Amino acid sequence: MPKIAFISGATSGIGEATAIKFAQNQFDLIITGRRGDKLKLLATRLNTETGSKVLPLVFDVRKRAEVENAVNSLPAEWKKIDVLVNNAGLALGLDPISEGNIDYWDNMIDTNVKGLLYLTRAISPLMIEAGCGHIVNIGSVAGREVYPNGNVYCASKYAVDALTKGTRMDLLKYGIKVTQVAPGAVETEFAEVRFAGDKFRAENVYKGYVPLLAEDIAGVIWYVASLPPHVNINDILVMPTAQASTTQLYKTV
Repeated sequence: MPKIAFISGATSGIGEATAIKFAQNQFDLIITGRRGDKLKLLATRLNTETGSKVLPLVFDVRKRAEVENAVNSLPAEWKKIDVLVNNAGLALGLDPISEGNIDYWDNMIDTNVKGLLYLTRAISPLMIEAGCGHIVNIGSVAGREVYPNGNVYCASKYAVDALTKGTRMDLLKYGIKVTQVAPGAVETEFAEVRFAGDKFRAENVYKGYVPLLAEDIAGVIWYVASLPPHVNINDILVMPTAQASTTQLYKTV
């Protein structure tokens, strides 16, 4: 019987690449996001190309009721979730704290922290009941080192780091693995979302060096999820070769 992975934020970037990677390795998938058209296209593609069963769920991780309704309404055959990938997240703005957009702050905290909490709270009891499972939280180098004007985004990713450690402690006695995968610079929609659709500004973020790709991180997520039951990678920081810290990038152009 195929295993099941539940992947949030699967409409693009790391989430989409992770869904592809798991489907290629014979997992069935529950994929979530707010863009229903993209989810359905991905579900059809993966089913056609890999034969995996794919259940797309359209909801907003920021909305507690929507998360609970989505998970509680899963058919019985979809409730044995082996891997939860808490990927949904975003950065908005790049301003000093004194000039920050408070709506942006709320959105980042609601998505990056509360959304992760809502999904973990809804799905971890199913793993406890099954006696096994693996939760993979997508953190960031920004959860290790604060950078100028990154204030609230960095704080939200520091929270992911702390929640990953706390969750691992709380679920240890149930045999549930908990891992954080923390990427550095990854070329996805991330910068375009951060800069409110400003493509020129977003493209400049990745110029002059070779950034990570979503597929690189998906490969790491698959690796940690495919290890034997007695092996857990607690935490992994993944950087492009050209990056040494949040602010130090070696650009050749």
